[in-house]
Amino acid sequence: MNAIIIHSVDQIDLAAEAFLKAAGETPVITFSGELGAGKTTFIQAICRALGVTTEVISPTYALVNEYFTPNGTSVFHFDLYRIEEPDELFDLGYEEYFYSGARCFIEWPEKASHLIPEDALTAEIIVGSDGSREIRF
Repeated sequence: MNAIIIHSVDQIDLAAEAFLKAAGETPVITFSGELGAGKTTFIQAICRALGVTTEVISPTYALVNEYFTPNGTSVFHFDLYRIEEPDELFDLGYEEYFYSGARCFIEWPEKASHLIPEDALTAEIIVGSDGSREIRF
């Protein structure tokens, strides 16, 4: 298991770059952690590291947002927090995203764990008592 510790928010961009380097070409990455742990904030930093220049916001109600890297490659950001039933992802056509080869960052994967590709990289964000964040993957 790998881990990256972020002691303050000014370290997040370096941490995101290190995370991406360690993740390699793995397209589907899940992010777990308690509410307020910083999943969206870390995904925003990862998207910056990938060169996304548009605003990255949590797709809490839309379920998925699409962003583009400078070379036009799609990056998909999922937030499954509000889904009631995993079947809602079928209506969304999740397979076209998860198996496209494009980067897919998924918050709250436990809401539909049986639909997540088996080879997805799992990351957990743990909040330290000092406010630090540990990204375990």
